[in-house]
Amino acid sequence: MFCAYLKFLSKEKVVVGILGVRQDSGKGPKRWNKWRPSVSVAMQAGLELSKYNLIYDSNDVVLAERVLADIEEASPKTQLSSYELSFPDPWDFEQVYGELLKFSKSLKINLSREELFIHMTTGTHVQQICLFLLADRGYLPGNLLQSVPLVGKESDPVGKHMMVDLNLENYQSLRSGLQLDRLDNVSFLKSGIETKNEAFNETITQLEKVALRSKEPILLTGPTGSGKSKLASQIYELKKQKKQISGKFIEINCGTLQGNTTMSTLFGHKKGAFTGATTERKGMLAEADGGLLFLDEIGELGLDEQAMLLTAIETKTFMPMGSDSSVKSDFVLMAGTNIDLNESIEKGYFREDLLARINLWSFELPALKDRLEDIEPNLNFELKLSAKRLSHQVSMSHEARELYLEKAKSHRALWRHNFRDLNSSVLRMATMAEAGVIEKVDVLDEWKRLELSWGAKRERPSILDEKLTSKLKLKKELDPFDQIILEETIKFIKPFKSMAEAGRHLYAESRKLKTKANDADRLKKLLAKYQVSWAEIKGLD
Repeated sequence: MFCAYLKFLSKEKVVVGILGVRQDSGKGPKRWNKWRPSVSVAMQAGLELSKYNLIYDSNDVVLAERVLADIEEASPKTQLSSYELSFPDPWDFEQVYGELLKFSKSLKINLSREELFIHMTTGTHVQQICLFLLADRGYLPGNLLQSVPLVGKESDPVGKHMMVDLNLENYQSLRSGLQLDRLDNVSFLKSGIETKNEAFNETITQLEKVALRSKEPILLTGPTGSGKSKLASQIYELKKQKKQISGKFIEINCGTLQGNTTMSTLFGHKKGAFTGATTERKGMLAEADGGLLFLDEIGELGLDEQAMLLTAIETKTFMPMGSDSSVKSDFVLMAGTNIDLNESIEKGYFREDLLARINLWSFELPALKDRLEDIEPNLNFELKLSAKRLSHQVSMSHEARELYLEKAKSHRALWRHNFRDLNSSVLRMATMAEAGVIEKVDVLDEWKRLELSWGAKRERPSILDEKLTSKLKLKKELDPFDQIILEETIKFIKPFKSMAEAGRHLYAESRKLKTKANDADRLKKLLAKYQVSWAEIKGLD
């Protein structure tokens, strides 16, 4: 169960522990002749602690103050922090886990510079199990630390310590909890939207595993507006929540970078590096140290910038403009593109070695028109967002919702800018809706705006009078091609007094090739094909 303790000399050591009500007790000078686990951890040779985070129940304030004072005396250089939590029933699993989960989310730790140790000796068995689960699920991403007294030397206050093996293969009974946590992670990446598209859901499931198990670059592909930027932001929040990263989320749209400013924006520059460089600039790669860097539209980068980026990914260092020394930056890279980078390589616009480096994990996000079943849950999501932006409740009548979904899923809905179109569409309707309720008229007005923005052609107005169109229900019963044939035919023959006269003019050219004229019969059969009679046409004059 125990494994060898590895020394992390390059990182500061941070410990988290729970106050032991019985084991940590003791008053007067004699307490220093007793092994007290919370104090002994601070006295271990080879475990010089930079920070000590002590958790205690709100009923044990006096004991906690005494133990903290003793820890400070035993290890003066250690920075102390205390956390008063409420455990009305320290054996209630749900209650204890909830309190410790809130603590873990509030804990500030920089994993690129600090190594976390979780002291498992004190606390109830339930509290210890909860610490174990939080460590396994990444909320407390550290090593499990056990301290014990020396056998036969109970008067020795130091004792010894060892590391606990955190391998879930040895604890199969806990796997079900891990699966539930993974479902929560997937839902988080989808912003809580209950999407139904199988391909998209499978992509997010795989992406969740990769994001939490790997620090290698991730490439997101898909059309503009398919959600690459939002997904990158959610991945950052998930990794930060799991204490895998502690730095910033830095997003850059490479398509907006131009000319000489590209190098400076990405890699920074020294004062005087070029004309106009009157001050020093840190650069986005340096800003992303310890965090996540998302380079959207990475295919727009120039070849020189691509070469420097490749070096930065592989060595975690880069050279700012005008500098004689390199800068270190350890970041997680995500990239996005809406173009085929392999085609860009063939045209000489993109480096093959860079694509090989960022393409270890590649995920394609489908366009909205390929996810029609997800329009309704995303519509609900956008309505909530619109309500927040407008600072008032926004709802949609049943009739308006049905009409909007019907149009949104039709072949006429182009969704050229994907979810950006949907977001803008819902926000416009919410803004124009009277009393915060979107009605059918709002949907109809919005659809005119959407078709105008897409450059879509409006429905071809019928050349038939409304009376005939209503009677024959042409728009519902005929394909567009047949409707055009029938409409043009009726438009042409309607002015004539008889079917024979109408037929002679309609077939004026083709009848020249026939030995026997049958114009009226040909017209009658044409109309019969569409279940229309000459009498019906003339009877509507």
